Amino acid sequence: MGKGIARLEIGLMVAGLIAIAVLRPHGLWGDGGGRYLNLTELLTTGEAPDGKYSLIGPLFSAPMWLVGQWWNAREAWVAHYNGVVFALGLLAFYWMLRDRMPREVLRTFLLLLVFASMFAKHLTLYYGEVFTAVLVAVGTIAVVTEHRGGWVAIVAGVANTPASLVGLGFLAIRRAWDTRRAWCLLAVFAAVAVVMAEAWIRRGSPLLTGYENGNRGHRTIMPYSGLAGFSYPLIFGLLSLLLSFGKGLVFFAPSFFLPVRERLKDLRTSADLGALYGMWMAFTVGLLLLYANYWAWTGAHFWGPRYLLFASLPACLVLAVRMHRPYDALLPNVLTLAALGLSVWVGVSGAVFGDSAATSAGCLVEGPKYEAPLCYYTPEFSALWYPFVEPPPLDAAQVAYLIFGLTAGAYLLARPALVVFRQLYDRMTPSAGDDAAGDTGHPAGSISLGPRRRR
Repeated sequence: MGKGIARLEIGLMVAGLIAIAVLRPHGLWGDGGGRYLNLTELLTTGEAPDGKYSLIGPLFSAPMWLVGQWWNAREAWVAHYNGVVFALGLLAFYWMLRDRMPREVLRTFLLLLVFASMFAKHLTLYYGEVFTAVLVAVGTIAVVTEHRGGWVAIVAGVANTPASLVGLGFLAIRRAWDTRRAWCLLAVFAAVAVVMAEAWIRRGSPLLTGYENGNRGHRTIMPYSGLAGFSYPLIFGLLSLLLSFGKGLVFFAPSFFLPVRERLKDLRTSADLGALYGMWMAFTVGLLLLYANYWAWTGAHFWGPRYLLFASLPACLVLAVRMHRPYDALLPNVLTLAALGLSVWVGVSGAVFGDSAATSAGCLVEGPKYEAPLCYYTPEFSALWYPFVEPPPLDAAQVAYLIFGLTAGAYLLARPALVVFRQLYDRMTPSAGDDAAGDTGHPAGSISLGPRRRR
């Protein structure tokens, strides 16, 4: 039975990755187009362009670019790069964690990343967040499991998104605190050195970022719009990134806010998982504090909280652990079930509908005063909920993935739902002892699922 379930779950993971690759359109839009053009210029002229996007992540896609060149389909091949990075990341997660946590928890964690996280949408594009998130995650796992190259992977991932240096600072401080080894802080200096070296090679100065000119948004009805750089008030940015209907983590990664430390202690080798969870949370907090102050905290027209993709990793770990060890009390299990259900919809809707909802609602129109703020803060215009307000027409591929994604989600939801239903039934059904004593008024011998658990 155990081997059959393991095969089923591994099959679901593989099928999910194939479904995203085959059934969903992939493209080089937005920042992804800029990264592709930079890579193309480098590979065709041999000279590094002075664009503002890092070339570290795109350089690893050069083999796919070259294969696409051979088949006269460069864009099509490169557009699937993030899917390849993510699949290799899942393999690395499994290989390094297979003996550090129960296998069923690990498989659940990987299934959640595929079907119940923000990754599903990101895999269809050539943006840089997937590379950074996967390499930092792989590197932190390598660090806590004492595999080689952990800090190298972290530095490479962070250098690909220089703004994530703040997240690395928080992560390194957390690791130094846990281990009482200050040398962990050297990773920050190493990442800064890589970022400055790339800037020097491409732009002629280690201090030029490429964002010096034109880094500002349109003027809208919002009072702090149209400003440049890190001009957004921190408190408003935090409230928006956490609670707004169109960009808030509470909707796009709800389990990020659920407690899990006590459940981590119940698992074997909990010291490793606790340290990993702490590093992931520290990195995410650093990203939150930085991007909350950025004028483009929204990620512009991108679906969901683009810059906070990494939050999906601790969020999925929290869900996997809480699903493995349900609570004796009802409320924590209800919260787990609710967070899981919403997470499944995040994964499915991101892959199936993506930005189509925002397009229909007018959120992608350039320059208006009202449309973008409406889509950030109004629930019915959120990318998560607009498909229910005005269901878009779906093609056969969208319908196929919608059915498949919801089926995989139902599989994930089944066990925590049964736990909650069992607890509700136990509350509503008198125990056998109460029946025999005649305390409840129900006839003795009434059917029950067993004595209530102690609270």
